[in-house]
Amino acid sequence: MPQADLFDDLDAGGVYCGVDEAGRGPLAGPVVAAAVILDPGRRIAALNDSKKLSERRREALFDEIRERARGWAIAEASVAEIDSLNILHASMLAMRRAVLALIEQGHPIDRAHVDGNRCPELPVIGHARVGGDASDPAIAAASILAKVSRDRQIVTLDSEYPQYGLARHKGYPTAAHLAALAEHGPSPIHRQSFAPVRRAMR
Repeated sequence: MPQADLFDDLDAGGVYCGVDEAGRGPLAGPVVAAAVILDPGRRIAALNDSKKLSERRREALFDEIRERARGWAIAEASVAEIDSLNILHASMLAMRRAVLALIEQGHPIDRAHVDGNRCPELPVIGHARVGGDASDPAIAAASILAKVSRDRQIVTLDSEYPQYGLARHKGYPTAAHLAALAEHGPSPIHRQSFAPVRRAMR
């Protein structure tokens, strides 16, 4: 993916961060977002949408991005916030928190490129980019940080709630996860606002 235009657009100049989230579809766990400012002088090979990369490649890139990026931040919205706000607004909240964390670190940002068709409320100019995780290197980097961070968190939660098989499906509504929900009922980390979880409540 080209990285020559990280700090320069024909439409807008200045420094930008890429923003993406992971975890909108699962039935359990938080939604996690990341914001990344890449450094044109420290290229990162093979950046791509996290969903198109193997787990092993994502793990390697996770460390490389944190080492080579000019700035990065990871934030989340909790299960309680997802149930209170709905998943869309919770995703927007997580992305806003990630961008604000970058700014609080002292990074000057002129705009944010956000994957998807809408932007969270931000103190900088926001550009929504549908399919941005496959076309914008900074968004791709953010998608990798968000995905790996969330997956690691879910694997940790698997040790607390082993009956659901979270380490295998990462909270997504697989047949095995739905069967475990039907057998054991929801746990405190399940999203009660999601229909399959509501149906399993006792």
